[in-house]
This record gives sequence, C-alpha cells and structure tokens, in this order.
Amino acid sequence: MQTILGSGGDISDFLAKELKQYTKKIRLVSRHPQRVNDDDELMPLDLSERANVLKAIEGSEVVYLTVGMKYNLKVWQSQWPALVGHVIEGCLKYNCKLVFFDNVYMYDKDAIPHMTEESPVNPPSRKGAVRAENIALINDAILHKNLKAVIARSADFYGPSAKNGILNVLVLNNISAGKKANWLADADKVHSFTYSPDAAKATALLGNTDSAYGQVWHLPTSAERLTGRQYIKMATGMAGVKNSYMLLGKFLLSFIGIFNSVLKELVEMQYQNTQDYFFNSDKFCKTFSFTPTSYEEGMRASLKAGAKGK
Repeated sequence: MQTILGSGGDISDFLAKELKQYTKKIRLVSRHPQRVNDDDELMPLDLSERANVLKAIEGSEVVYLTVGMKYNLKVWQSQWPALVGHVIEGCLKYNCKLVFFDNVYMYDKDAIPHMTEESPVNPPSRKGAVRAENIALINDAILHKNLKAVIARSADFYGPSAKNGILNVLVLNNISAGKKANWLADADKVHSFTYSPDAAKATALLGNTDSAYGQVWHLPTSAERLTGRQYIKMATGMAGVKNSYMLLGKFLLSFIGIFNSVLKELVEMQYQNTQDYFFNSDKFCKTFSFTPTSYEEGMRASLKAGAKGK
C-alpha cells in the first residue's frame, strides 16, 4: 500500500497515476478524495486531526505528504509543523517510509539565483520559516529516530489544469480565457518552473528507490533560462493572441492585497521575483537519466488543457 496524504491536488493526481507502476494498492486521503485510478482506496479524513493522520498511515509502506494548505501565514504556522509531526509519528509507529513534497521557501535569499540541494537554509520570510521548521522535524527524525524519509523539492510549478501553478495563474489561464497575462515584480528576470507531470513521475520514482532516501532531491526542471517576458511571448505566440501583459509590482500587490488575501500573502515572497530564480536539478537528472519537459512542450500541453476546460 502506498498512500497519498492530500489527494486531489495539482501534483497528487499525476502522482496517483504514476504510482501504478510500483504498487497495486494506492490509498488517497483528503476531506473529499476522488479516484484517479479505478481501484484506488478512498479515505475521507480531516488531516488536521492527529488520530486521522495515524489512521490514514496505518498499513502503508510509503506515505507521500502532498497536502496543499490554504495560502495563509497563520494557517501555516498553526497547522504545518503539527501535521508533519503527526505524519512522522505515524510513519515511525507503522514502520513506513515518508516522501515529503517540498518547496524552496527555506533557502537563503542569496541562493535564489542558482538553487541546488546544497543551498543554505536561511529563510527570509515567515512562510519560509515554517517550511524550514518542517524540514528540521524530518531531519531530526531521520537522525535520531531512524525515520526513512526523502525530501522531493520543487520550484514553482505549472502544468495541465494546475489550479495553483504560478505560471498557470499569471499567464496560461488568462491567455486561455482571452485575458491579458500578468507577471510579478520584474519580467526580465529568469524564473524556473517545474512541470507538474515531471514532478509527479520523479516523486514516485524517489519513493520507490531505496538509495534515494535520507537525501534532498530537486525534482527535474528544465535548465532553460527564460524570463517572464519570454514565457509570455512564447505563450501568446502559441495561442495566436497579442503579446502583452500587466506587471504586478510590490506596491500594486500591497494595494490589491487590501481586497484579496491571497495576493496580500504574496508580498513577503517578492524577493523571489525581483532577482533571477534558477532551480538546478542536475543531481536528479544525472542520477536517473531524466530529461525534463521543455517549457515549449509543457506550456503547449497546459494551454491545450486550459482550452478544453473553458
């Protein structure tokens, strides 16, 4: 049995499909889980409750923590470390392995222009501090409690029908809807994006590779160095629409944030958009001979999915 905690998300649905290569039994856990494969086991549970987390983990060989919490600092501070602690407890109690799907918020501000698995952990934001706390809990359990865990780390992601992918939200969804694209802070800075089907395929592979455990892995991401302006030009060209966009600077985000709580929460993360943001995944790609999806191919597939979803 391999279990996904936080099913129904942008990554977890692709992950459920990929896991069929490795196991006949897949358990999907969330408040309202829906089958991805015909024979998935559904377990509707509120994972904010310790007892529910332990119930979800019981009988599992590998647990994938892919929960997507509300993008709100207070929610993160109150719920993320508690959830990670309960998942660690469950994995230790039932002797199963943990795959934690992570982001880059905990990296030092100066590491953002070229992030590797060795980049220093020194979060410049409050949300980053929460993510760093999660990693500290996992690392402590690996070192002192014999937890078998792997950290699968992604850059900002995008992909077909991704509800929360930044490139989808800012550019691809708008273009599919006949609207002008948006960009954050500086459209002339490089910004890496991990393609969600690649991330899912790699996460499943890591979870089923014993030698991968006890390590951090950057999930496969195109090594192309494209700027916001280049993404928008490529996407509008594919769609055959006018190449134009609106720039959302810090002041505008702060103002709009008065009325939109999600945009308000993005303000402290703008250091990732005012400088180059490059995510190096050479370790994974070389180890597993993996070629990441190009941005042209990934955006074309995402725009096609968006057009179908109109």
